[in-house]
Amino acid sequence: MNFSIKKILPHVAVVFVFVVTALLYFSPVLSGKKMFQSDIQQYRGMAKEQMDFREQTGSEPYWTDAAFGGMPTYQLGAKYPNNWIKSLDLSIRFLPRPADYLFLYFIGFYILLLVLKLDWRYAGLGALAFGFSSYLIIILGVGHNAKAHAIAYMPLVLSGILLVFRRKYIWGFILTALALALEIVANHVQMTYYLMLLILILGIAYLVDAVRKKELPHYFKSVGILCLAVVLAVGTNAASLMATSEYSATSTRGKSELTINPDGTTKERSAGLDKAYINQYSYGISETLDLFIAGLYGGSNSEPYKADSEFASFLLKQGVPPAQIGSIYGQFGLYYWGSQPGVSGPAYLGAIVVFLFVLGLFLVKGRLKWWLLGGTLLSLLLSYGSNLAWFTNLWIDYFPLYNKFRAVTSIQVITELCVPVLAIFGLYKVLQVTLPIEERLNALKWSTGITGGLALILLIFKGSLFSFAGGNDAYFVQNFGMEFMNAVKADRKAIFVNDTIKTLILVLLAAYLIWFYIKNKISENLVIVAITILVVFDLVQVDRRYVNAENFMAARMVEQPFQKSAADMQILQDTTRYRVYEQSIGLNGARTSYFHSSIGGYHGAKPGRLADLADFYLYQGKMAPLNLLNVKYVITQDEEGAEQVQINPQANGNVWFIQNVKFVPDANAEIMALENLNTLQTAVIQDNYKSLIEKQLFTEDTTATIKLTEHKPNYLKYESSSQNERLAVFSEVYYPDGWNAYIDGEKASYFKADYILRAMMVPEGKHIIEFKFEPQVVETGGTISLASNIILLLIILGALFMSFRNRTNSEEKA
Repeated sequence: MNFSIKKILPHVAVVFVFVVTALLYFSPVLSGKKMFQSDIQQYRGMAKEQMDFREQTGSEPYWTDAAFGGMPTYQLGAKYPNNWIKSLDLSIRFLPRPADYLFLYFIGFYILLLVLKLDWRYAGLGALAFGFSSYLIIILGVGHNAKAHAIAYMPLVLSGILLVFRRKYIWGFILTALALALEIVANHVQMTYYLMLLILILGIAYLVDAVRKKELPHYFKSVGILCLAVVLAVGTNAASLMATSEYSATSTRGKSELTINPDGTTKERSAGLDKAYINQYSYGISETLDLFIAGLYGGSNSEPYKADSEFASFLLKQGVPPAQIGSIYGQFGLYYWGSQPGVSGPAYLGAIVVFLFVLGLFLVKGRLKWWLLGGTLLSLLLSYGSNLAWFTNLWIDYFPLYNKFRAVTSIQVITELCVPVLAIFGLYKVLQVTLPIEERLNALKWSTGITGGLALILLIFKGSLFSFAGGNDAYFVQNFGMEFMNAVKADRKAIFVNDTIKTLILVLLAAYLIWFYIKNKISENLVIVAITILVVFDLVQVDRRYVNAENFMAARMVEQPFQKSAADMQILQDTTRYRVYEQSIGLNGARTSYFHSSIGGYHGAKPGRLADLADFYLYQGKMAPLNLLNVKYVITQDEEGAEQVQINPQANGNVWFIQNVKFVPDANAEIMALENLNTLQTAVIQDNYKSLIEKQLFTEDTTATIKLTEHKPNYLKYESSSQNERLAVFSEVYYPDGWNAYIDGEKASYFKADYILRAMMVPEGKHIIEFKFEPQVVETGGTISLASNIILLLIILGALFMSFRNRTNSEEKA
């Protein structure tokens, strides 16, 4: 027992250090403050109606009318039945946000290195290096919480897979199933997809090794066990996955119904995103060096201006009061001069980490090195996007699902994971006395020469290697003059020089520490402690440029991210049901959704039909989408920026009876027919719905009425009265996968009209019409989740029982 306690104490101490470190870095959370995250601000706008409904009723709506004219909440934090894995996830993330994600980075990577048979000292160093790499901190600053969440569970998934390949079949299966279930519950499909690519490379590395060692039966047995773990992990998340898949098909990530562009030209029916959109954020090939030198390309386009900077001096010369200079930083967004539209900071891995990674390339042998190197190279090549178009296009055109994801630079998370692992193994190998001294000294010499020499060359030849000119510099020269831009370029160069000098010094310090150890002048523990201090100092110093105490504010301000304007208060006096369009935000912001039912919103997968209508009409200055979706109010701004509320007198209302039908053969004709059409009189309907419509019954009836009498996000009630059977069009988004229609309590058929709306035949007389959002996919998925959770729990309990019994038997024999 004493031996067990001794064995576990270092791990307990390390976990305690992780908790303290996470809280210290985000210390404002200790005083109750919360981080302001731009993406979370937008999320709160999108999800407010859903959260209010949940608080008032204790149930999930699964639909919101607050954004994009109406959409499922499947990707807006919906809570699904029997989601035991989410409860487990919340128990692991017990620290206040965002310290919880930083802790999760640490603990997941720590477990991965332990599984790879490194001791707690190296694993602790690696965990800190991984958790503090700048990209992982920066995404927390801007609110990419789901991305951070998914990245944090990646090392755990890899740990389970590695255990299986090491013949720890049962516990490897359990860890893989649990970790992958947690990975999926993080709800960032793009990150999970990139993890899958890294696992494929891992599988190839192990396959080659199995062939070489003639261990194919073990390999395929391991693969079979892992496939079962994947099935179980997917099953525990069945509700969310099935619902997301169902919605995705109708979103901008799915296959469009249209084969024409707004100008009438033909377009290819793609099942994914446009290539230009996918590659909008493409990593510059030479920007790869900012993994090693943080300020190589200026850092970010909101890099703070220092008081002694050339730009500050320029502002002083222009008469700007010194007290105001600090508030101007970031206003121009000039310090980043790379090829991307903008970045929140560099993907800096750390000077010492990159140095140790190169060292690992020399000293680490076998499948581990080739797996990590393969993952690093593939992720870097794919991150170049349009800057390596031939390679990227191969993946977009031929690799399954790759065209579903944008911002190709995001795949660098694989580099962020692979490089620290190989770096720590490089340190471990060079400090092992079992390797010949000459081999270690040669590796150290070459690694120092490559990394230190690169930093020195960049420092010496900076002027001839780099222009320090950004893509938008011409605009600023034209508007502010050459002296303005010269000051900015001087600061870009200064950032580059300072960070390059720092990188060179850190590489040399790490190299000398290792050299002294090899020469038996210092101990292994001292090297590990010293390098840990240097790595943390280096990374935190860069992280603090982009995420620091200034990102925090009073919790109330974060929880209520938008304040009512005079325009909002004016509109909210109207108690009827309507939608709002805010021109200054358009369809790409959630402020309007926080207060009103909006046709805009903030989401990576917009409803496809609404996006089509925007392309064909709204962005062309035409009102058809506003009228169809009952946009009663339009918020505009005058020349001085003051908000004004305009009433749209042509808004169609919530529901109406029509007099005529225009049948069309397909979606192309349907969307084109809306131009210059009086949609209050005539509905555009595709031929495949003809059998549901009695067109000859459209006789004039001036007494016919239909009105909305009750509405909730997931429930709509109407009352109708007519002397004849009528065709009603509802100003509600057509989404048949969940919305059911009822007439006087009996289920009824409805169909698509006017490209985006719902329509149905209403019998003569007085009737109650109801629409209820009753997604079968949630119920079915919840049942599958329950069964999967029970199976996984039974396997875990069985494994614990067998382990306990085996231990007891061993003790009795002893």
